[in-house]
Amino acid sequence: MYLPALARDLYKSQKEVESLELQVEEAATIQQQEQLKDQLRQAKAELEQIHKVMEGRKEHSRASLYKPKSLY
Repeated sequence: MYLPALARDLYKSQKEVESLELQVEEAATIQQQEQLKDQLRQAKAELEQIHKVMEGRKEHSRASLYKPKSLY
């Protein structure tokens, strides 16, 4: 995946998590809180997945620096 696109997705996911956290705090009923908490859990999982993709991309690029190059 293209790195700027990942960065945009990361930013969008972070903002979504922050927004949902505020909504959970301001929810009027327990039912609303439970719905929002479920959405928040999903958003955090997506954010974590994006983090893992970015970390994997960095590690992969570092590993390729030390990989012996073929002479042919």
